[in-house]
Amino acid sequence: MIELNHITAGYQGGVVLRDVSLTIPAGRITTLIGPNGCGKTTLLRVAARQLTPSAGQVLAAGRPAGDYDRREFARFASLMPQVRDVPAITVESLVAHGRFPYLGLSRRMRPEDRQKVAEAMRAAGVEDWRGRDLRELSGGERQRAYIAMALAQDTQVILLDEPTTYLDLGVQFEILSLLQRLNEQGKTIVMVLHDLAQALRVSHHIALMEAGQLVAFETPEQMFRSGRIDRVFGVRGHRDEAGEYYFTPANK
Repeated sequence: MIELNHITAGYQGGVVLRDVSLTIPAGRITTLIGPNGCGKTTLLRVAARQLTPSAGQVLAAGRPAGDYDRREFARFASLMPQVRDVPAITVESLVAHGRFPYLGLSRRMRPEDRQKVAEAMRAAGVEDWRGRDLRELSGGERQRAYIAMALAQDTQVILLDEPTTYLDLGVQFEILSLLQRLNEQGKTIVMVLHDLAQALRVSHHIALMEAGQLVAFETPEQMFRSGRIDRVFGVRGHRDEAGEYYFTPANK
């Protein structure tokens, strides 16, 4: 689905990613984990064509990502960044922004575009808030609205940078459950998560990063048993009687 081949990338402050190669499988949930500053967000931005690598190549559905025009790529993948402005618009107006890659020069919404917006709001559970100002929503409600916008964009791939950060635990579960349902409907989900137990619970594949490099790409069970998470994060992984993962400090 998305292939990153020998990617080196960074910013004016220096190189962040160093020769990273990763193939993100179609129709699965892939989660990037790693310590702060290891390059997770940078890798997500490269995959979303928001940042051009200084070396290496990104393939999207077998084609060089650079061969897509802007609208065409926006119909292939959508990115929900962690930090974003909260505009003074209604939820419905925000979700409608997801249809922009499909609109003509007039920017007029066609009946099929309005139908996609309605379906996206329904799928994300925000249709009852369609007329509410985005700024009035709670953090979890706002996340749902942005996910609805990504759904209206109707892409094969949805990339999310820390979609559960700063949310109450119950709301985190709701957001992750929503993403799992979208995956069951055929969407490829790629996200960054900080909660290791949640990442292991909801993902099909885990990409573990450290210091700008990919340490391993494995199933959650393989990653847990390998002890790599323990080493990279300085923690000790456990599993309770119900089979749920949890982590404690390594020295406890």
